[in-house]
Parts: sequence; structure tokens; C-alpha cells
Amino acid sequence: MKRDLKKGIWYASSPGKTVLEKFQAAKAAGFDGIEPHSHLDQDEVLRARDATGLAIPSVSCGQHSRGVTHADAAKRDEAVEGIKQALRDAKRYGASSILVVPGGVSEQVPYPAAYQRAQEALSKAVPLAEELGVKMAFENVWNHFLLSPLEAARFVDEFHSPAVGWHFDVGNAIYLGWPEQWIHILGPRIQKLHIKEFSRKNMNEKGLRAGFAIEYLEGDNDWPAVMKAVDDIGYHSWAIAEPAWQPKGVDPTARLKQICEKTDQILAL
Repeated sequence: MKRDLKKGIWYASSPGKTVLEKFQAAKAAGFDGIEPHSHLDQDEVLRARDATGLAIPSVSCGQHSRGVTHADAAKRDEAVEGIKQALRDAKRYGASSILVVPGGVSEQVPYPAAYQRAQEALSKAVPLAEELGVKMAFENVWNHFLLSPLEAARFVDEFHSPAVGWHFDVGNAIYLGWPEQWIHILGPRIQKLHIKEFSRKNMNEKGLRAGFAIEYLEGDNDWPAVMKAVDDIGYHSWAIAEPAWQPKGVDPTARLKQICEKTDQILAL
């Protein structure tokens, strides 16, 4: 079966100093789209989009949204404004969703407080998301928060809004369990996929983040099971590569081409 998923690349993974250079590199490597950060110069992004013909499926505002669970109410309000700007960026670019990091838990931010603050803060951006027709998609990141797919699904559902969903990162889920189980449970809540590899062996021997230092298809993702889960839930959107590791001595342009080829192989499994 040939899947109709489109291939994207995370903006920071594309080489180049300017927005146009990053778009051109992604296009030359064979990607269909690119996921830029929010808060860029909108006109510059649109010129790069139109010059290359790349689609912009999603806008990432991770760094601007992390403060939604901060103890300082002013920081939470600042994060909400960052999310709103990302929604406006996405609308102008033609993106259907934004990637939102829903805060986090820390020694200073207890879990119950994080849950309540995140819901209250993120709810303030829901009306704009609904008005613009752009979904806020929460990503599973290493923030000690929303640590199971059941909790993640409940968190989304409690907003009672079609403008809220999930941005699922395959590689980020492995140390917590099995990505294919997350996909089955989150189901139609998933708006976009991040394609990332991870090695439990590297993690156990060298530390948590060392798990990312592995080539695509050589880690612990059961990609056939992941892709079967994607098929099972009827997902037909974007697979956005977000490599978290750059092998030493490899030209960035050549590496981007390799990533595109690896993504093709994964999507064909």
C-alpha cells in the first residue's frame, strides 16, 4: 500500500543562514514541506514559500509556549500571547496547526499545579484558534508532564474544542513506552507526526539524551508497527522529520538528503 503522507522537515534541521536558504535546501533534498518556527518575519517566510513551492503544514512555537505552567502569572500570559502569535503566523502561511509545548512539571512546579495552569492558560488561546481555523497541537516532550497516552488524550478532550489536538513525536515517546500504543490511543487527535529515532541501548549506557544519537532505522522504533498504527487510525496528514542527531563529518546538505531518503523508507514500511 502506498501511503499518501507528505514529507516535511523541521526548520532548524535544514541548513542555511536565511529563511530562503533553509527552504531551498529542504526543497532540493526532496521534502514536500517545512515546519518553521513562529515569530519569524512573515513576509520573508511567504517569499521563501512561494519561491520554492514548499508547503507549510505546521508552525512550531515550543519555546514561546513552555511558560504556560510557570508560577508567575505574567509569564503564563506571555506564553499565551506567544501561542496567539503562532496561530496568526500559521493562518497567514496556510498551516493547519501549530506545535505547542503545554508547559511542564519541575521541582518548583508540582504536577497538579501544572495541569491546572496549563488548562487555564491554553484555554485563553482556544477562541482565536477556533476563529482562525488553526489547531493547537500539543507535543509530547521531555517535560515530566502528560506522561501517558491516556492522560494526553484526556487532556485534549477536556478542552471540548475541535481546535485542540496532538502533535505526536515518535522518538520522544520511546523512553516512556511504545509509540504505536500512543498512536492507537490518541487516534484522530493527532494532527501531525514528528519522525525521530531513539536508542534505548544508548540511553541506558550513556544517558537519556544519548538515545537520540542513532541513525534512522537503527534504533528501537518498531517502524512497521508504528506505520501500521498510523494506518489503523486513518491518518493522512504530514510526517515531519525532526532528526535530533547530526553525525560528525557529514556535509549538512548531504545529510538532509539522507534524512529525506530515510523518511521515504520509513513511510514505505
